Amino acid sequence: MKRNNMYGLATFALVLILVLTGYFVTKALSPKKTETTTIEATVMKVTDDEFSIRDKNNAIYTFSKENLEFDVGEKIVIEYAGLLDKNKEKQDGKIINYSTIGVMSDENGIPEDYLDDGIFKNYYVLAYNKLKTLTTDEKIAQLLLVRYPDTNQKEILAKNQFAGYVFFEKDFKDKTEDAVKKEIESLQNVSKVPILTAVDEEGGSVVRVSSNTNLAKEKFKSPRELYLEGGMGRIREDTVTKSALLKNLGLNLNLAPVVDVSTDENDYMYSRTIGEGVDITSTYAKTVIEASKGTGVSYTLKHFPGYGNNEDTHKDVASDQRSYEDIEKNDLPPFKSGIDAGAEAILISHNTVNSIDSTNPASLSPSVHNVLRNKLGFTGISITDDIAMKALDPIERPSVKALLAGNDLVITTDYEKSIQEIKTALENGELNENIINKGAFRVIAWKYYKGLMVETLK
Repeated sequence: MKRNNMYGLATFALVLILVLTGYFVTKALSPKKTETTTIEATVMKVTDDEFSIRDKNNAIYTFSKENLEFDVGEKIVIEYAGLLDKNKEKQDGKIINYSTIGVMSDENGIPEDYLDDGIFKNYYVLAYNKLKTLTTDEKIAQLLLVRYPDTNQKEILAKNQFAGYVFFEKDFKDKTEDAVKKEIESLQNVSKVPILTAVDEEGGSVVRVSSNTNLAKEKFKSPRELYLEGGMGRIREDTVTKSALLKNLGLNLNLAPVVDVSTDENDYMYSRTIGEGVDITSTYAKTVIEASKGTGVSYTLKHFPGYGNNEDTHKDVASDQRSYEDIEKNDLPPFKSGIDAGAEAILISHNTVNSIDSTNPASLSPSVHNVLRNKLGFTGISITDDIAMKALDPIERPSVKALLAGNDLVITTDYEKSIQEIKTALENGELNENIINKGAFRVIAWKYYKGLMVETLK
């Protein structure tokens, strides 16, 4: 009896093994089902050959257009064969299905694709209410940070209503403290939306304000000098002192610190950096951002994704040949450190970073912005370096390309040209008003966050 049971169990086990073996062999030989991804996004750009979309996390993806028909600004849902790769200039899979959908809004009427869990989220209702009071021309102007004109500054601002002005050393030359304060106050008085008053006060060789002895007893020292004097404590002290001086004059945005990593004195950017490796530079970024909080002056990390040993983009095109692994290890950490400390703004360089996007300068590259937004988790304001620099001379309509790449603010000297480029792109369908609205909405939300706008919800 026991022997029969043993034979029965053995037979059952053998049959089970054969069945399972057949199952796994069949499964292994069967063609694998292609993995699909569904994504809801807004159409950003359409050409004859391709189109780009931006999802709710501000990631931008580009696909082959094939026989698909989209309009810029449309909200769509696509089913895509394969996984999306934020680091690719163009996705290489195939769209299986797509449909257009209406733009959904929350209970306050704010389009859902404007909403995120970002740094300015507590001010979105106020920002959207203010946005509704602006004309299309005024919304376009909120995307431009304009170099301070030589003449008629107040009249130009009253007519155009820019996001703000960038001041240079010549704009403070020989002026008294009282004169500067009155000048900036007069600008704020003609602005429907309070303006950003920006300056590069890095210390060392870039001192737009403290070069004038009427405004500061001495020039601010370079990050390197400060660090060698007293480490991060001295950096923190300098940031607070610098912020107090700028705030007193009416300046509310410092286009600093430079958090590029450079340890070679021969690098173009070396003298403007702290001159140390990635770890100390990361601590430097964190220290400056933390020290700036509560001072009334916002600080801007630059030049993303890291300047490296590239040539001066003020004078010529610069091509960064380093591997992405090198940049990820040695250049991104200071930006991440500053972001984690609460950085509100990041300025993007004009270097063409071949390992991320070989066809566009970083400032005009959706792929570079994807790294910033998605890998580093940045939800603040993305700002181009000045588009008047020589590195962008070969580029047509850089203002439009900057917005399509994901920038919130464009620094421009020729504001009339920038405005016309954007308006023409709106007229021919290359840009959609929703793209303009979202950018202006984000800039205005930042201004509320900064305390420039004080109305409250009723």
